[in-house]
Formats: sequence, structure tokens, C-alpha cells
Amino acid sequence: MKRSEKEKIVAEVADKISRAQGMYLTEFSGITVAEATELRAEFRKAGVEYRVAKNTLIKRALHQVAQFDNLDDKLTGPTAIAFGYDDPVSPAKVIKKFRDKVSKLNVKACVIGTEVYDSSKFDELASLSSRDESVASIMGSLTAPISGVVGVLNEVMRQIVGLVEAIEQNKSE
Repeated sequence: MKRSEKEKIVAEVADKISRAQGMYLTEFSGITVAEATELRAEFRKAGVEYRVAKNTLIKRALHQVAQFDNLDDKLTGPTAIAFGYDDPVSPAKVIKKFRDKVSKLNVKACVIGTEVYDSSKFDELASLSSRDESVASIMGSLTAPISGVVGVLNEVMRQIVGLVEAIEQNKSE
């Protein structure tokens, strides 16, 4: 590989690292081509980028971003990185779902924001609510009191209508 090609890959990976809210370093040895294709399709559906690169090039990209020097020891063997831009948890959910089906994908490290976690925290991170799930939950919490008020107002209106009808009926008698 020519130096210019390497520099291009390093710049590309460094850009992805700097934009990512969540990053998951994985080891993919033993995965078939069909399984890798399926995994990539699932990542695409979730809006996650998945990139395989040489460890030395990933190290250079991590060093360019500066805050991730502590990942050097995780870069052994075949490495791919899943980048979550809008939601730091979405790559973990895809990886967990895939690992439940095909147990060959190993997580080496997880990065949320600038915090680095080892693979022992992966299941905990994968079980967190996604951004969309959190927003839906908050919106549900906000609308619940409003719907309660509407229900009370509807009941009061029914009672008023019932009273008015009773008064009208008494007048007519």
C-alpha cells in the first residue's frame, strides 16, 4: 500500500473518530463473508458506519484525535470499528443482536464520548436506552399529565351536560 493511500485511510478514520459519539472496536475473526455482509447491512439500517483497517493506521488516527492514546493495547489481531454518530448506543445494540445470533464477534473496547470502557462493560452499554427510546419516554412522561387533565376536563363537561339536561328535563315537567 502506498504512503498516500495510508495517509488517506488515517485521515478518513480520524475524521470518523472525531465525529463519533460512540465507537466500538471489534475483532471479527471467524466470521464468514455472508455473516459480515449481514452485519454491515444491520449497521447501515441503524445509521452506523463499520470500518476495517490495519491496526497501525487506526493507531495513527487515534493519536491524531489525541484523546484515545489508551486504546493502543486493544489494537491487536483483526480490528474493525463501529461508529455511532447520532446515538452512541446504537452500534452496541446491533453488535449485541448479532452476537446473540453469531457468537464470533468480540468487542475489544467501547468509547462513549471520550470515556473508554473495556469489553466487560459492553453488555451494560448495550442495554442502555437509545436516544430515540429516551426521547419517546420523556415525551410520554410529558404527555401523561396533559392527558390526565384532559380526562378530568371531559368528565367535568359530562357532569355539566348531565346537570344541564336534568335541569332542562325538570323545567319541561
